[in-house]
This record gives sequence, structure tokens and C-alpha cells, in this order.
Amino acid sequence: MAKKEHISETPATQFLRKHGVSFSEHPYDYEEHGGTSVSARELGVDEHAVVKTLIMEDEAAKPLVVLMHGDCKVSTKNLARQIGCKKVEPCKPEVANRHTGFLVGGTSPFGTRKQMPVYLEKTVLEQTIIYINGGRRGFLVGINPHELVRLLQPVLVEAALPA
Repeated sequence: MAKKEHISETPATQFLRKHGVSFSEHPYDYEEHGGTSVSARELGVDEHAVVKTLIMEDEAAKPLVVLMHGDCKVSTKNLARQIGCKKVEPCKPEVANRHTGFLVGGTSPFGTRKQMPVYLEKTVLEQTIIYINGGRRGFLVGINPHELVRLLQPVLVEAALPA
């Protein structure tokens, strides 16, 4: 069962508070390489409502953020075509860490070290509430998905594949 305790501030929660976003805190027991299936199970929510934050790069090694349903994979080919790139691929963990300031497994799209373009799977906006990383491994925040649009001005894409 999810732990019921207050989590100390992270750059992500500071960003959300600064922008007046109401959010719920959801700490859980993090499992190495467990992914969104673990967080969904620990929180007792549908994995489709858990949104993962992926740090990728284009052919020029320019970083970008992709927000995707937890139970889906990103079609990098479809994504590249939609955003006008030759190719898109995941960053190495140490590169993603340098761009965001977060450890892989604890990456949030809020309060990143560098400003990066954000691409959001458009069907995420159909959810009533989403659970997205709060800037630490084992910590998600629950927010209205339309806050992503307000805060991050993402480009909406259709790049989901079944996991």
C-alpha cells in the first residue's frame, strides 16, 4: 500500500506551487526498473492514468521531453515525423540527468534544469486526473492533465504504441 507521509519539496513541487497548481502527493515504494506498472499498482490506479516523463533527443542531440501514458510506448518514428526531425531516440541516463537535474526514475517535466520542448500524447488530456513524477523516485503527484498545457505549452502528438 502507498505510504501516507509528506514528501519534502523538490524542484518539481516548488514549480507547481509557484504556478498555483493544486496537486495531491503520492509516495510509494520505488522499485528499480519497475516503471509505471509498479507505481500504478502501488497507488491502486490505472496505468493509463500514470504519465511517464521521457527525455529524448533528436538527430542533432537536442533534448526534448515526451509525456506518454504509462501503459504505452513511444513510436519514435511517428514522433520524429510529426515534429519534423529525422530521428528521435531516448537519451542515455546520465545525459537525461544533466538536462533535467533529476535521476532517471524520478524525472518530472516540472522544474527541469534546462528548458526543453515538450511533446504530449494528446489522449493524456482525456484523463480526469493524471499521476506524474513529482521529482523524486517513488513520488508521483496527481494533477488535472490540462495543467500540463497551461504550464508547459506542449505540442500535442499521436505517437502511442501498445506496450
